[in-house]
Amino acid sequence: MTDVIVLCYHALSPTWEADLSTTPERFERQIAMLAARRYRGVTFSEAVRSSGAGRVVAVTFDDAYRSVLELARPILERFGMPATVFAPTDGVDAARPLDWPGIDQWLGGPHERELTPMSWADLRSLAAAGWEVGSHTATHPHLTQADDATLEDELRRSKAACEQHLRTPCESLAYPYGDVDARVVAATARAGYSAAAALPRRLSALGALQWPRIGVYRADDARRFRLKVSPAVRRLRRSAAWNALDRPRALLAR
Repeated sequence: MTDVIVLCYHALSPTWEADLSTTPERFERQIAMLAARRYRGVTFSEAVRSSGAGRVVAVTFDDAYRSVLELARPILERFGMPATVFAPTDGVDAARPLDWPGIDQWLGGPHERELTPMSWADLRSLAAAGWEVGSHTATHPHLTQADDATLEDELRRSKAACEQHLRTPCESLAYPYGDVDARVVAATARAGYSAAAALPRRLSALGALQWPRIGVYRADDARRFRLKVSPAVRRLRRSAAWNALDRPRALLAR
């Protein structure tokens, strides 16, 4: 039986105190712990397709921040692990910080540079190193709130941009904000994706187009991370009982 962990990160920074960032030191300890437990690094699509026995971990990064290239890549390379980056394609090569609700509070301040995205050349270098580059839509909207035409455009335009610039099929998507429902899943399938990443409270797999990930954030110290990835807690989060447990949800749901 395969033991599959899919992690969701965003940015790395030694000083940025945003919830979506973690420090390089914590990130390295987290990856070292998984490596010591004999988890083998794979891409997101490989994790979704995984079968057989063994432990696999897919490290994913939403938003394609440049810190992933500068700080996360060297750490992962030391452990021989690839990763997956989900890029909001309208922001790639835009020569300005990324900007949408939830990160816009950092614009104009001392940490604005943390919002700098990678370029297509950066993403091609990661793909050449064995990483997967997937879509994070074109503009990072709440897809469940988009009308049908906007939903289709966000999914298809971002997929086409990835394929044009990376010269390889774009198979995977991460839903911005983890925001997904049945209508969005159906549109994702029509757009031609074979795997899509969510961020549900429960970790039960609802299929390849609603694959659950474990969010890792700045508050996740060594103890919290160990809990989040422990087999016992992951089994609990897959069970119906999880919905009735308010305290663990508050601690570990994301």
